Amino acid sequence: METRTIRFIRRGVVVALPNVPPDRTLLEVLREDLACTGTKEGCGEGDCGACTVVTGEAQGNRISYRAINACIRLAHSVDGLALWTVEDIANTDGTLHPAQEAMVACHGSQCGFCTPGFVMSLFGMYNNHLARGGAITRELAQEGLSGNLCRCTGYRPILDAAQTMKHWRADGIDEQQLLAQLQLVRPQGVAHDATYMAPRSLAELLRLRSAHPRAQLVAGCTDVGLWVTKMHMRFAQVLDVTRVEELRRIDVSGDEVVIGAAAPLEDAYAALAADRPQLKVFASRFAGLPIRSSGTMGGNVANGSPIGDSMPLLIALAARVVLAGGPGDREMPLEDFYTGYRKTVLAPDEVVAHIRVPKAAAGEFMRVYKISKRFDDDISAVCLAVRLLVKDDKVAAVSIGAGGVAATPVRAKQAERLLAGKQWSQATALEAGKALQAEFQPISDMRASAAYRSAVLGNLMQRFWLESQGASRINLESFVLEPAP
Repeated sequence: METRTIRFIRRGVVVALPNVPPDRTLLEVLREDLACTGTKEGCGEGDCGACTVVTGEAQGNRISYRAINACIRLAHSVDGLALWTVEDIANTDGTLHPAQEAMVACHGSQCGFCTPGFVMSLFGMYNNHLARGGAITRELAQEGLSGNLCRCTGYRPILDAAQTMKHWRADGIDEQQLLAQLQLVRPQGVAHDATYMAPRSLAELLRLRSAHPRAQLVAGCTDVGLWVTKMHMRFAQVLDVTRVEELRRIDVSGDEVVIGAAAPLEDAYAALAADRPQLKVFASRFAGLPIRSSGTMGGNVANGSPIGDSMPLLIALAARVVLAGGPGDREMPLEDFYTGYRKTVLAPDEVVAHIRVPKAAAGEFMRVYKISKRFDDDISAVCLAVRLLVKDDKVAAVSIGAGGVAATPVRAKQAERLLAGKQWSQATALEAGKALQAEFQPISDMRASAAYRSAVLGNLMQRFWLESQGASRINLESFVLEPAP
């Protein structure tokens, strides 16, 4: 089989890497092949951010900068992109970049192991915001650094650094020159016997999927990457869906939001939050920014993990999944897509193509609750999404999605039936909580006991009732971290 040469832009020049295996990670290539040892290996699962690098991709006449985890990203996925590591960002005269200057001035580093990752997340923020005339608020800094962990400084000086980058000026990136360079390394065509295939059209993807049903499908590799780093799985052939133009689009029109399966999670959640602003906090809690920059909603759905946070939300939103392949497209409610633990109705020649989400109804009240040991960048023990429409004090419509309580993401049909048509009151909410507890038999594992999960289900319905009546400051989302005086 053909091993495609990886080509990307680094420091203004083309880097070409031949004979890179399809399952080799970007971090391995950077540290072992290019001696970029400033990029650190910490957790190997996209949790700590020590391996953060920044990619640049043409988006119209601008560059889209994304901080990503190199440890779980496959090296071939940066083919045709620009790439920056911590070694690349100092100014041409040798002075530090504002991200580095601010970290020094604010004493944002102690042991230094995590510092390169923080600097690269700051570098991404700088180019996406300050370099374009924007500002970095405390809230934006917290969100932008949500994928980076530090065990020394307590974060305050690092957040201070994010807000003081504006005091230093960097040699700007010549985006027009970079756009021209990216055209030169744009991948052309896909060899049908390649070890790493990244088609650019849906038709080509389906042809390759049919011809190579055993090739490992990947999107952002936020889960498959762990199979490589933690389970030491090997893949002779990889089929990457993230370059398919039709699957990268997000269409917001009419009465629905249509999310392409290869659209990054950050963009997908931004589209959903634009229609339902209350989802913004949940979107940021889904995972740290580097994970949301790499991962895709289609990949989260297709993976089918019972603790994947997209699915309870999408089920509560009455989303439908569109599968492409075989004799043609087929569409179904998302909850019908799953048949068992990490099992779906997807045929060997099919792919998840789109997710269709109805827009918010007038008078709709919705909340999504993620219960995890850590507020940021953690996996749920329980995820519960509730969408309610009340008319004349009675429940006119309700849909509930749950995760972490069964072998698959599920719709709480019994609790929905109990609520339908009833007067919306505290007593009704308590009944619904008991119905949720009776409907599911969760397991005990490292994240929570079965008894805890069951108790949480009931308590969350009580919380939902309180919030529907205007109660505030009853959750961590209402806490605001103020800058130091």
